[in-house]
Amino acid sequence: MVDPVTMPTLIAKSILLEEEMVRILDRRIFPLKTEYVDCRDFEDVAVAIEQMVTQSSGPFFAASAGFVLAARRAEVLLTVNERLELLSRAAERLLRTRPTNNNIRNVITSLLAEARAVAGEEKLGERVEAMARQAWARQHEHSRNLGENAAKLIEDGDTILTHCWGESGIIDALASAVRAGKRIKVICTETRPYLQGSRLTAHSVAEMGIEATVITDSMAAHAMDRGMVNKLMTAADRVTLSGHVINKVGTLQLAIAANNFDIPFVAMVRFPDAKASTPNDVRMEERDGEEVLHCLGMRTATPLARGWYPAFDVTPPRLVSAIATAAGVFAPTMIRDRFAEPAAA
Repeated sequence: MVDPVTMPTLIAKSILLEEEMVRILDRRIFPLKTEYVDCRDFEDVAVAIEQMVTQSSGPFFAASAGFVLAARRAEVLLTVNERLELLSRAAERLLRTRPTNNNIRNVITSLLAEARAVAGEEKLGERVEAMARQAWARQHEHSRNLGENAAKLIEDGDTILTHCWGESGIIDALASAVRAGKRIKVICTETRPYLQGSRLTAHSVAEMGIEATVITDSMAAHAMDRGMVNKLMTAADRVTLSGHVINKVGTLQLAIAANNFDIPFVAMVRFPDAKASTPNDVRMEERDGEEVLHCLGMRTATPLARGWYPAFDVTPPRLVSAIATAAGVFAPTMIRDRFAEPAAA
């Protein structure tokens, strides 16, 4: 990223890999407070991911940094088998944290395979850290490509409705549009129960110098009806080869409303998941229903009620206008042909 766009704090300073620990910016309280959770081993990192200290693409960087901590710890062990056992245990633990977004799976599976090849080396931790940082660089490159491709769908004067915190997908798209001289505004759903939209997205968009408006989750269809929205653009935690978009719960109802008002819905993902043919191949995370009964640490619901929290929903391809990826922009019906892995000979 280059000037004149100021990149937001959540992109630039979210995960810090230091000598003794991984420091994770606590997105549960940002920007009301800027605090880091210090993780001294891979278990601390795994717990932080599970407890929503970081979300969206944040777990990609956090999990890989946690794997580096495991490699540093493995380096002092005497035998290769002991090192491999520790690395495998760390990978398994990190992979269990959040199953629906495949970023963790991709990076940890790759790092484990690479680490096994150098497990006997003296500077194992240093080698694995170099691998992790290379993976981060590739992720940033893919995000920039995704942003540039998605920005081509943004027109001068657009007001974009987005949902939850889309990490570098939405941020890189907006940055690319601004660099192209397009004047844009963003409306952010607050996104219960963690308010990622009102805290993370709105703050990040405003840091970039773009006008940001926060609405409650129930106002989106009315905003569309009032002519306030030109495009619906969200990140996607996963896109299947069938063209289904899996994203933060609430995306489906926004897509239904956008379809009703003839507003394009653009989903953004670095790459669709070649291992998921349909949503049936994706484990959908269901979180503790107690979480929807609270907000920012305070109970907001009656103690007489119970909660239900499916973390993600599935938007069918018929409601999706386009899927922007790091490789280009595609109709949902084109995803399988473009991204399916070749059949084994």
